Amino acid sequence: MKKISWKHLGLTAGLGLSLVAAGCSTEDAKTDEDSVGKGQEIELSYVEWDTEVASTNVIGKVLEDLGYDVTLTPLDNAVMWQAVSSGDADAMVAAWLPATHGSQFEEYGDQMVNLGPNLEGALVGLVVPEYMDVDSIADLKDEAEMSITGIEPGAGVVAATENALNDYENLSEWELKTSSSGAMTVALGQAIQNKEDIVITGWSPHWMFASYDLKYLEDPENSFGESETINTMAREGLEEDMPEAYQVLDQFNWTTEEMESIMLDISEGEDPEDAAEAWIEANPERVAEWTEGVAK
Repeated sequence: MKKISWKHLGLTAGLGLSLVAAGCSTEDAKTDEDSVGKGQEIELSYVEWDTEVASTNVIGKVLEDLGYDVTLTPLDNAVMWQAVSSGDADAMVAAWLPATHGSQFEEYGDQMVNLGPNLEGALVGLVVPEYMDVDSIADLKDEAEMSITGIEPGAGVVAATENALNDYENLSEWELKTSSSGAMTVALGQAIQNKEDIVITGWSPHWMFASYDLKYLEDPENSFGESETINTMAREGLEEDMPEAYQVLDQFNWTTEEMESIMLDISEGEDPEDAAEAWIEANPERVAEWTEGVAK
């Protein structure tokens, strides 16, 4: 699979996108006329969250094994949605709905095809180590130096946390410190090692729940909404252009436990593409469900 990065070049009549870096392509994918994909090019965009790194590499590898020439393109949230809506990317398996990507769905959702959930029961909220003596956002006082360790500005969970700071009177003097998902997990690990207080913007699936004893804080004001689904979105016309790839994307679904097992391997240093390949080899029955009616 080719992996490339896009950067935002600025706004003219619309959002400009440019390919700025290219990775390597594997040599062993089926590209002959006997394969399903017949070497057709397909591009999947994703946001660089651990969940989407895992799912995009897995479904990308499945499509590659069917003979497609697959490119994986990491993008910012808004650019990811814009890319699929405009047809610059073919699909994504990274749409958190209804809340996390709610504003992007409102802007772009009617310009693409919603294939429905590929994972159910996703959650976002404030998360703390189990050893902390607090169970509700409403009960927070002066823990963690009255600060919340966040991820990237603009992320849905960050926007929801900003709402929570307004919704909860006891958080009026708290500070949200944004950084990145990687920096957040490093801070979490260090705090747990020292058994210190920490409050983070969390979401699941995530490998940190497999590595640490964590809990979501109750949210009586419902600032973070209910559980979400992660949906697959395709560009208009993909079904006509690549019906078999469209069918695989439509049939792709898995569980939190399955996703977290790959995320944990990646977090421990395994290359995402290698982790995806190993998971596919270990779970042929699940892959057969996704490729039913397609694989030869």
